[in-house]
Amino acid sequence: MQQSTKWGLVSTIKADAETILNFAAHHLEIGAHRIHIYLDADCPDARTALDAHPRCTVTLTDDAYWSRRRARPDAHQARQTANATRAYRRRPGVDWLGHVDVDEFLCPSTPFAAQLAALPEDARTARVRPIEALASTADDPADATWFKACHPRQSPRNAQTEEIYPTFGALLNGGFLSHVAGKIFVRTGQQNLSLRIHNAFDGDGQIPNRHDLDQTLLCHFHAHSWDTWQRAYRYRLHSGSYRAGLKGPDSVPMTMNALFNAIESEGGVPALRRFYDEVCTATPALRARLAAHNLLHRVDLNLDAKRAKHFPHHA
Repeated sequence: MQQSTKWGLVSTIKADAETILNFAAHHLEIGAHRIHIYLDADCPDARTALDAHPRCTVTLTDDAYWSRRRARPDAHQARQTANATRAYRRRPGVDWLGHVDVDEFLCPSTPFAAQLAALPEDARTARVRPIEALASTADDPADATWFKACHPRQSPRNAQTEEIYPTFGALLNGGFLSHVAGKIFVRTGQQNLSLRIHNAFDGDGQIPNRHDLDQTLLCHFHAHSWDTWQRAYRYRLHSGSYRAGLKGPDSVPMTMNALFNAIESEGGVPALRRFYDEVCTATPALRARLAAHNLLHRVDLNLDAKRAKHFPHHA
């Protein structure tokens, strides 16, 4: 009998215990053989729980950890890629390793291992495409989350985005606040390979990806409530995914940094809230426009039950 394909994840995380264990439990439940978590800041409760689980490896990236390397990178993106590359090169115990964040959850419609096993033998990488969480409204049932998707090709994406988001669509890439690129899975055992946030590299440069895992959604909780978005907003604007210097496609006239600075200059926090209500809130009108383009999804990850199953002391 052919051995089944094993897959795993690597993630660098700074979060509370429930958030970390939700992430681990969900992916254990859908079949991850190994989860490598690098704690960017210590979380003793999560570290103890992960350390006790036979399919989890947890590493605290404290001063002692970085002192054994060149130096602790100032940018969290650089720490993420350094840790992910380290996990990849240290025999991660799987056939395929994915690099994802703590607010991203794989949602496969068929077994994920089977999807990877079906790839050609010469496939070096495979990509999962994202959907982005919408904020619920007061009358929305709490048992699941609405998500928006976008077209994978740029030209139809631009046209659809302007129809779906009438005020801001021309200034957004797919209506997303975060990445539309998705995340990469990499076949293990390749020489001189290094991981980045969205791609993989070797000595010849970026490895071209020729395979999308179309039966899996990457559920991204980037801005799933106004309060959580605002708590992360200033950091993202100055150092994170909205920082100056990050560019989108040529067809989008403004960077996210320029867009948010312009919105705030015009009307402050109330203007940001109007933006959020149009682009990120699951109003009936927005859901109808998304559904008309087959870009609306409803997903119940049932994270509390999964955490209770895999980490019962943290139920």
